[in-house]
Amino acid sequence: MTVYHFIGIKGSGMSALAQVMHDMNYTVQGSDVEKVFFTQKPLEDKGIKILPFDADNIEDNQVIIASAAYKDDHVEIQRAKEMGLDVYPYPTFLGEFIKKFTNIAVTGAHGKTSTTGLLAHVLGEAYPTSFLIGDGTGKGALDSKYFVFEACEYRRHFLNYTPDYCIMTNIDFDHPDYFKDVEDVCAAFEEMAMQVNKAIVACGDDPYLQEIHANVPIVFYGFGEHNDFQGRNIQVTESGLSFDVFVRNNFYGTFTIPGYGKHNVLNALAVIALCHYENVPVDVLIEHLATFQGVKRRFSETFYNNQVLIDDYAHHPTEITATIDASRRKYEDKEIVAVFQPHTFTRTKAFLNEFADSLNEADKVYLCDIFGSAREDQGSLTINDLKELIPNSEVIDETEVEKLRSHDNGVLLFMGAGDIQKFQKAYEDQLK
Repeated sequence: MTVYHFIGIKGSGMSALAQVMHDMNYTVQGSDVEKVFFTQKPLEDKGIKILPFDADNIEDNQVIIASAAYKDDHVEIQRAKEMGLDVYPYPTFLGEFIKKFTNIAVTGAHGKTSTTGLLAHVLGEAYPTSFLIGDGTGKGALDSKYFVFEACEYRRHFLNYTPDYCIMTNIDFDHPDYFKDVEDVCAAFEEMAMQVNKAIVACGDDPYLQEIHANVPIVFYGFGEHNDFQGRNIQVTESGLSFDVFVRNNFYGTFTIPGYGKHNVLNALAVIALCHYENVPVDVLIEHLATFQGVKRRFSETFYNNQVLIDDYAHHPTEITATIDASRRKYEDKEIVAVFQPHTFTRTKAFLNEFADSLNEADKVYLCDIFGSAREDQGSLTINDLKELIPNSEVIDETEVEKLRSHDNGVLLFMGAGDIQKFQKAYEDQLK
C-alpha cells in the first residue's frame, strides 16, 4: 500500500492537499513541528496522522511530498534520499495531481483565497468539484470534474502549474524579499498567463492585467465599461451587497453577496465570468453566491455586546484599505479600530509609508510588534518607525489588550499574517 507522507503537513497548502487526497481514499499521513497551528484541526477531524519530525517516519512504501519551507538538509528529506525515494516539492506534486481534472487556478496579489473559496462553493453546487484553498481548507470529491485551487505567485511557485483556466484578480508589488519591483511581478504573471490552456479570466480594472498577453482568450471583468463582465448599480442591503451584471453590455442578472466592499463584488464577478464560460445556469449562480459563508481569516466576525471583533489576514496596504472600507460600509455608526501586526521586516520597510496611509483611515490604531521571518535580517527597523507616521496610534503587547475595552461601540479589526490571533484571543479571554 502506497502512503503519501507530507513533510510540513501543517502548512496551509500542504494541509489542504492532504485533506483532498484523504477524501479521495488515498492513504495520507504527515509530520511537522509540535507547535499548534489552526491548519491541523481539520486534519485531526479527518483522522489524518500527524507525527513529530523524525527520520524514522520515512519508510519504503511512501511517496514524499515536502513543503517549500524545508530544504535538502531536513532530517526526513535526507533519510528519503538515502533510501532512494523520490521527494516531490509541494508545487511540483500539486501541478501533476491536478492534471486529472479540469483545473482552475486562482491567482493575484490580493483576493485569491476568498475568490477560490467562492468559486469552489458555487461551482461545487453545479458539478462535482474538489478544491484547495490557501486558508488550509481542502475537500476532495471522488467523481470530481473540476479542481479549483489557489496558486501563489511568491517565488514564482505558480509556474509549476499549467492550468486549464486561470483567474487573475490583480497585480501588485508584494513579497519584496523576492520580487524586485512591480515589473518583476508583472513578468511572473505574464509567464503564468502563457502556461494557461483554455482561457484566462482577469480583472480589467487592473492596469497591469490590461496589458497581459496569452495564447488563449482573456475574458475581463470589473466596473469599467470596457469589461466583458461589468458590475453596475451596487446597493448596500441588510444582507450584503446587490449588483447587476452585464455581459458585453447585455443584462445578465441581479446578484446578492453577503460581503461588503467593492473588492467582494470583483471576486463575485470573477466567479460569474468563469462559471458563465462553463455553462453554469444563472439561477445556480444567483442562489449560491448569496449563501457563501466566507473563508478562514477573511473578515471573520465575533460579537461581544456592542463590539464587533474581526479577524482578517490583511497584511498589505491594499488589503488593509479594503478591510477598513468594508467595515465602514457594513457598520456605518461604529468606530473603526485597527489592531495591526506587520508581517516581516522586509515588507514593513518596503511599504512603511503605504502602511501608514492605509491605517490612518481607521479611527484609532493599535500596533503590535513586527512578526519577523527566519529568512530575513531585522536591521534597525522597529514598530515605532510605523507609529511615528500614524498620529492616532499606540503600540501594545498581549498584556495591554484591556485598552480595547474603551471602544465599547467599536469594530476591532485584528489584521496580520503572523500570530495576530493571539492578541484577539487574549482580549476575548478578558471579556469572558
